Amino acid sequence: MTSATEQGSGPEAEARAQVWICDDEESIRRFLSQSLVAEGFAVRTAATGGEAVAMLEKDAPDVLLLDLRLPDMTGLDVLARARAAHPELAVILLTAYGDVDSAVQAMKQGAFHFANKPIHHDQLQLLIQQALDSRRLHRELKALRRAHADRFPLDFVQGTAPAIQKVYEVAERVATSETTSVLIEGESGTGKELIAQLIHHMSPRRDKPFLEINCAAIPRELLESELFGYEKGAFTDARAQKLGLLELADGGTLFLDEVGEMSVPMQVKLLKVLERMIFKRVGGTRDVTVNVRILSATNQNLEMSIRNGTFREDLYFRLKVVPIHMPALRERREDIVPLALYFLEHFNRAFRKNFQEISADARTMLEGYAWPGNIRELKNLMERTVLLENATRMDAAQLKLPGTASPDPSGDSVASALEAVLAAPGWPDGGVALEECIEDLERRLIIKASEAARWNQSRTADLLRINRDKLRYRMKAYGIRPPGE
Repeated sequence: MTSATEQGSGPEAEARAQVWICDDEESIRRFLSQSLVAEGFAVRTAATGGEAVAMLEKDAPDVLLLDLRLPDMTGLDVLARARAAHPELAVILLTAYGDVDSAVQAMKQGAFHFANKPIHHDQLQLLIQQALDSRRLHRELKALRRAHADRFPLDFVQGTAPAIQKVYEVAERVATSETTSVLIEGESGTGKELIAQLIHHMSPRRDKPFLEINCAAIPRELLESELFGYEKGAFTDARAQKLGLLELADGGTLFLDEVGEMSVPMQVKLLKVLERMIFKRVGGTRDVTVNVRILSATNQNLEMSIRNGTFREDLYFRLKVVPIHMPALRERREDIVPLALYFLEHFNRAFRKNFQEISADARTMLEGYAWPGNIRELKNLMERTVLLENATRMDAAQLKLPGTASPDPSGDSVASALEAVLAAPGWPDGGVALEECIEDLERRLIIKASEAARWNQSRTADLLRINRDKLRYRMKAYGIRPPGE
């Protein structure tokens, strides 16, 4: 083996980050080693893929710099072996060939980043630091999850506001019962689904399935077959038996999101299930018995729906054995910045960015905003800002919050940009961020049309006069999802 080991000097050298280099060119290994050692990193090198794999079988670095073309195997082969042995290893792929396809494939296989040779020292330093920061954030999140694993499910961000603490208290108490029905009420985007998951996670059913269905996102005529399943031949396309969500969730929990959108005939059938836990598949004659806990959620005023005759009163009281009201984000403002920081770290990793903090003026802006879209709107804001901006600190000027932008037509919001530009006698000196205006306008139109169509994609596409494939592409690009997903 021709691998070499070098390390920065000093009493703290053993605690410094380990960076390994795998490249078949001796001059490149020497140059990179000297540069990194001078920066205080502990460095090891390998000239072949086989040497690197052998080293990885015994130990693991913090960062691996890996050449795409090696004499005995490809860098992608080494990457696959490295990730299999050490899933959290940050691998930066180096190539002198500008092979975009291979670089894309490497990213799909889990590479942290790629860079073309010759790579500048500053660029390499930045990539390594970003990789180390990403590993640090990942480890801290894992430690936090382990600390709360006995109480909270994965990806749960515990709020500290009194309003949300009351929700946790009720959720913990009701979780001890295996069968009690819970109705979670609150505005769209407040985290109703997350509380349903929390109740399931803390209950004796935690090892059984947690399944969910958005009653507003599925055509009413298909909801029955989704819940109850169907027998072969029940209708034209029923070529085989299909189990419904009630059967698939047997022993666990079924979460009915936007239950207020359910048709009255379907409400009658659901009421019978709640009373006896017995039903028939569509087109079937045999009774199916299940043991399922039903949790439901709505952003509607169901008492008003009862008065209007669109929701059954007996089902309402059967679902609302224990009510939980989810507070709006504006009612728990002390949780806004912690949530924003959580999403910041999440999208840092997703988009390979390096935001380290949120400035004081940005925090003030976040805390002062009304948040009509609640936590979902906050998450979308952080996703969009991290994706479009490049900085280490997130400032107020980077946040595109409706109603908080100045009248300067720099693209801070659709309204300010369009109104100021179209009304002005000339063109603004600072120009207009055309792409951001168009993206913001398109995103808002898609959300508004989706809400009008109750998140049915075919009807939404008709309202926007585009085909469904174009709509799905844009929804994916902007991260637009139906409530509860």
